[in-house]
Amino acid sequence: MLDPAGRVVMVSGASRGIGRALVETLHAKGYAVSAGARDAASLEAAFTHLAGDRLLCARYEAGDRQTHADWLSATLGKFGRLDALVNNAGTSNTFSIESGEETDLDALWTINVKGPLFLTRACLPHLKASGSGRIVNVVSLSGKRVRNENIAYNMTKHAMMALTHGTRRIGWEHGVRATALCPSFVATDLTAGVTKVAREEMIEPGDLAELAATAIALPNTAAMAEMLVNCRLEDTL
Repeated sequence: MLDPAGRVVMVSGASRGIGRALVETLHAKGYAVSAGARDAASLEAAFTHLAGDRLLCARYEAGDRQTHADWLSATLGKFGRLDALVNNAGTSNTFSIESGEETDLDALWTINVKGPLFLTRACLPHLKASGSGRIVNVVSLSGKRVRNENIAYNMTKHAMMALTHGTRRIGWEHGVRATALCPSFVATDLTAGVTKVAREEMIEPGDLAELAATAIALPNTAAMAEMLVNCRLEDTL
């Protein structure tokens, strides 16, 4: 396993849910963490107990490329390097094949696909320079199969799977390893309205954070392309 000491991880969508658990978990393991979200002030308030030399809070807006560049620049300015990126920021809506406005479709592509794609592009040279760069894309089991009417969400998550495998291919010879973390229902505000699975039966964000930390810590010789995580039995998986 790679030693976390001195290694730097950027985490998007860090203000709540899975992102917040990722920051907490990675920081506790000894990583320097650069947390990105739309409201940097809220991030700083959420992580006052972690404030110090190993934490940076910055603004990240998936649809605003300037925030990508500014966040990366601030990360490099504070820590001098980048070793891992967790593309966690994402959203959902009810756009289906039969109903929904094009603006709803565009919003999902902007946040769930274009954001991770262009942030990966910006970070990749620095991850290659690390020699053991890691990218964890928090996708969904909706990137592996379709089980509901929210087709825009499913489409964007399938696209994130393609992004993950494309990144693995171009980064491999430089020591970059990319992993798609694909959970089913996670107990966050995104699933607050879900009734088909009881809240207490859903995956805990902290458990997903542990899996992401494992992917980041594995050596170049033990890369995991996909991590499928379910809270219920599905025959196709």
